[in-house]
Amino acid sequence: MDLGFLALAFGLLFIGGCSARVVTVSPGPLIRVEGQPVSIRCDVNDYEGPSEQDFEWEMSRDAKGPKIKMVSTFDSSFSDPSLSKRVASGDISVVRLQDNEAELKIAEVKSQDSGFYLCRTTSTDSVISGNYEAQVQLKVIPKTLKVSPQTPPPVVLEGNDLTLSCNVTRELNYPTYLSITWLVKKGTASEEILTFGPQGDVVTGSKFTRRYLDGGLRLVPGRIGLFELVISRVTTSDQGTYECNGTEWTHESGGKWTKIVEITKEMGTVTVTPTGHFLNVKASSSSSSSPSVLLSPGNMLTLFCYVFADNLPVLSLEMTWLADGREIITMDHSGLVISNTSSNGAQEKRGQATLERTGGGEYRLGVRGVSGEDGGIYTCRVRAFIEKGGRSTGGGGRWHLAAEKMSNPVTVKVSETKPNFTLTLEASMKPQKTGEPIELSCDVTNVSQLPPGGILGVSWEHISLPDEGTNAHSSKLIGSLDGYGNLLSDSAYKDRLDSGVLGLSRVSPNTFKLRFLRTQKIDMGQYGCTVSAWTVSSQGDVVKAAEYKSSPLTVRWDTKSPTLNVAAKTIRKASVGGATFEMSCTVVTENIGDWIGFAVNIQSEEKLGETVKTIMSLSPDNVVQHSNPERSDNLVLSKTGAAEFQFRLAGVQLSDKGYYWCNVTAFTKQQAEQSWTVAARSESNKVSIDFKENGPSFSITIRSDASSVYPWETAKMECFLTVSGSSPKSEDLAYDVSWFFTRLRGGQTMSQVASLDRFGLVRKMNRNSSSDVSIERKDKNTYLLNIFGTQDSDSGEYHCVVTPWYRLATGDWSQTRELTSSRVFLSVKFAVWDSLKLPLLYGASASLGVGIFSLVLGLICAQCCCRNTAHTPRSRNKLMDLEMD
Repeated sequence: MDLGFLALAFGLLFIGGCSARVVTVSPGPLIRVEGQPVSIRCDVNDYEGPSEQDFEWEMSRDAKGPKIKMVSTFDSSFSDPSLSKRVASGDISVVRLQDNEAELKIAEVKSQDSGFYLCRTTSTDSVISGNYEAQVQLKVIPKTLKVSPQTPPPVVLEGNDLTLSCNVTRELNYPTYLSITWLVKKGTASEEILTFGPQGDVVTGSKFTRRYLDGGLRLVPGRIGLFELVISRVTTSDQGTYECNGTEWTHESGGKWTKIVEITKEMGTVTVTPTGHFLNVKASSSSSSSPSVLLSPGNMLTLFCYVFADNLPVLSLEMTWLADGREIITMDHSGLVISNTSSNGAQEKRGQATLERTGGGEYRLGVRGVSGEDGGIYTCRVRAFIEKGGRSTGGGGRWHLAAEKMSNPVTVKVSETKPNFTLTLEASMKPQKTGEPIELSCDVTNVSQLPPGGILGVSWEHISLPDEGTNAHSSKLIGSLDGYGNLLSDSAYKDRLDSGVLGLSRVSPNTFKLRFLRTQKIDMGQYGCTVSAWTVSSQGDVVKAAEYKSSPLTVRWDTKSPTLNVAAKTIRKASVGGATFEMSCTVVTENIGDWIGFAVNIQSEEKLGETVKTIMSLSPDNVVQHSNPERSDNLVLSKTGAAEFQFRLAGVQLSDKGYYWCNVTAFTKQQAEQSWTVAARSESNKVSIDFKENGPSFSITIRSDASSVYPWETAKMECFLTVSGSSPKSEDLAYDVSWFFTRLRGGQTMSQVASLDRFGLVRKMNRNSSSDVSIERKDKNTYLLNIFGTQDSDSGEYHCVVTPWYRLATGDWSQTRELTSSRVFLSVKFAVWDSLKLPLLYGASASLGVGIFSLVLGLICAQCCCRNTAHTPRSRNKLMDLEMD
């Protein structure tokens, strides 16, 4: 019993120890500056009773000195009389933050407030355990922080550096730390630029981080307490009112940094003067300050561009020279020179330009071998860039376009005497029809003022005749010969020039010719020649000095439409089956040309107006194609003359009877390697193959052994042919037999089931049924279709199609027309009783067996488990004893 009581007491004591009350305050000692607000928090945990706890604050000058009551959360008269005024004025107060947390606040701490502060909680626990009070030391130090900024310059040129100096000090009697922050005010809000301290680290504002990393912000520590922030290469976005903030910090227990006092002072307002206000650009020639320059062809043009700016050393300049507003050469701010003289295709017209930097803010433009194209109004454009990164980045920072200025204009004139001459364009050879040659001559006469070494070049142009109801066509360049003798051509005429069908030539120094060996219809139109005079400049370059254009010359001829006539005639007539038929087609052309090719198609129809069939064809390149490869050995189409063709059909059959003719297409081309183009089409007259053949005639019937069958039975259908007329021998007869099937009565969509050709080859088609089919020949005129294992999908209409063949007296086989039988419908019944009788029989037998087994099992159980016990008579003595009882 005693052991049980001790275990219970120990358990209660253990439980009480685990839930002991804990009161904590802010870790100390706390160092605060006189006149600054102070807050000391106190909280309680692991307590019993109501959730809202009450707090009392007391303080003492020494750790073990007398306590002075300060303030309580539940007793308004708790305060000591010496502190009642401060409590009443709100200088000392307590604020409940949560049910278990309160904060002691002193609005302006005084030096006499230094001491030890005790936070006590009243007990609401059933068992007193844990701590009910906690204490922290507060040290109040005098305010010794001083911030003394230096006034920055009120005006700074864009691109220069701005230095912001600020002195922050405090007495070193206490373990406190300093930080300094520079801010800029634009409008009403101040934005932090950079902070240094209190741990010696640097923190930048969000908008200045990239600039600090690029070196645009530099912190320069000076003598004790003096700090300088250098903003490199300021821009207009840097102007504003700058401020300096000094802050004193204390490092409390637990590693927490606490701000105890700060002072912010305005340094001054800085205005940044934009580069455009003092950037000036001036352009002039090397010879004088005159606004115009007069040069002779081939001379050297030299122009200077001067840039003036108060902050020129910090600017990176991009220099561009323009002629009549068009850029000709550029030097970017990295010194890379980019020439733009070929950007508009004028490289051969203008002189070669160079650009170099000859000094600080001085650039020189040089153009060698000027011509008339180099005259115009020249100006230089300057773009001033400022690198946003600092000087320590090595030129790898970001660039800011500070200003852009244009110089005064300089007029450049090139006095040159252009060569003069007269052009005469005439046709020395005119075509009378398409395909004939044409030759045009461009003669240069009255040539004057062409300097020695001058060369004439020519370019030929063509304008096609306008189409009916359309506007005139634009001019196309045929080809040209430049001052170097190079032949240039347009893509539309390049093939004809390369093949020699079209030629450009200079037959004498002053005569040029254009010649077409074979003209086309598109060559009609207006022609013109443009002759240019090329001279050699002083630098040895060939430049164009003058250009004159001839009057247009119209060339046309009578363009008769090409015609094509084809005549067909019978060379050998087929009078009986198996004979050979021959036909020739003669072609007569007009207004087509010399290089002609023909495509011939042999076509036929059984009767006039019926479907046309193409038997075979012959291409312009003499390639033969057959539409029926099985009879290719009996068909021949050959070219027997320049415009004559012969067709031969050997072993004609009854199916070949009908009308035959030639369909001819005439093609033309200019040269051998070109492709054929269609010129005209025509058909010949029709010739017939007609002969009487006293051969046999055939008829076809179909019959089925049963119109309906059950599944998995075999269905049989016979296709029977009857031969009448002159019946040949059985070995001279053959048939192509095909069976077709459709699911619907009278349906038009047929699917082939199987076929047997006249050579005995059987083909069975793919089917979606599990049944199988076969075709067998019962006798010479009877064919049997067997469907084994019929299914419901085999229900439908069936018919047979037969093509008879018989042997002619010549030994050739002749094909007669195709025969189609009538249709028979096959129905596959669904045998309900046959499908159910076996399951019913099995079910009845199983039920009877189970019943008999149940009866037998019941009899056995009754005999073994429910037997009656035989009656044993009582002895008389026992009965008497029972009665007595």
